[in-house]
Amino acid sequence: MSTTTDATQVEATVYKALETFGAEPTAINRGATFEELDIDSLDLAELSQIVEDEYGVKFNSSDVENLKTVGDAVDFIVAKA
Repeated sequence: MSTTTDATQVEATVYKALETFGAEPTAINRGATFEELDIDSLDLAELSQIVEDEYGVKFNSSDVENLKTVGDAVDFIVAKA
């Protein structure tokens, strides 16, 4: 089992989570903002729980405030994992 977390894997996890929160699958891309996708703070809290379970990466509230786009979130998770 690989201990490295690659961006493609993280991206797939994040995209899937965003879809379950109601984001339009065709609108999800690295440049999309959470606001555009209609992802609110509760959704982001749930996403952080998924990420913590999956990759052991914890988001604190200041991290979440700094994540504006899907790409920001993916890069943050990859950097911390």
